[in-house]
Amino acid sequence: MKSAKSPIIILVADDDAEDRMLVKEALEESRLTNQILFVENGEELLDYLQNRGKFSDKEEYPTPGLILLDLNMPKKDGREALKEIKADDSLRMIPVVVLTTSKAEEDILRTYDLGVSSFITKPVTFSALVDVMKTLSKYWFEIVELPKL
Repeated sequence: MKSAKSPIIILVADDDAEDRMLVKEALEESRLTNQILFVENGEELLDYLQNRGKFSDKEEYPTPGLILLDLNMPKKDGREALKEIKADDSLRMIPVVVLTTSKAEEDILRTYDLGVSSFITKPVTFSALVDVMKTLSKYWFEIVELPKL
């Protein structure tokens, strides 16, 4: 039996509004009760993580326990954001899971080289996305021990 701990916040960085909605619905359908927050590009992601600008209230925008990261976003793409997160001593412990449409071998190699925890290609169908989110949430919230951030 796991000890009671505060629920882990999931921060999703994805510029596509439809993808954000589908990920939210898939996580809800997978019975995940964690709070899910969204940012729309790499700049917003780093502003959130560093509590800058509109994300300055640490109470309202607490450190996430898991980041789901799209690679292809405007302003600052996921690769650049990942590089900055993993270079920052106060952020690099946060697990980052790439969730992207990219299947490029170069992206897979580069993101693992930068320190990503997992690389998942977004499934084409909603039911497949729900299955992925069920597996993802079981793995990250029931099986692994995450650092207290």
